[in-house]
Amino acid sequence: MTTMTGTTMTGTAAMQATTAARTTAETPMTPSARASKAATWWSRCRDRVRGAGEDGMTTAEYAVGTLAACALAAVLYKVVTSGPVSAALQQLIVKALHATF
Repeated sequence: MTTMTGTTMTGTAAMQATTAARTTAETPMTPSARASKAATWWSRCRDRVRGAGEDGMTTAEYAVGTLAACALAAVLYKVVTSGPVSAALQQLIVKALHATF
């Protein structure tokens, strides 16, 4: 009976697991296999770095965007509620309501 990582194996299963672990550890990688493994690792790292931080806004960007939207809303409110613009809007609404079709 052999215990490996919290599981108990007996007989053939234990022998196969031991043989597979020994074979994997003792078998050297060929240069092409090593290069392929390195290329795969580099491509994963490159893809992570290229795509990092470009998916959406971060918390700081949300804060700045919210502040800018509030500032724009305040400016538009002041412009729309000013005397000349308010009078022009009221005149436009009255003209639209009394239009003949």
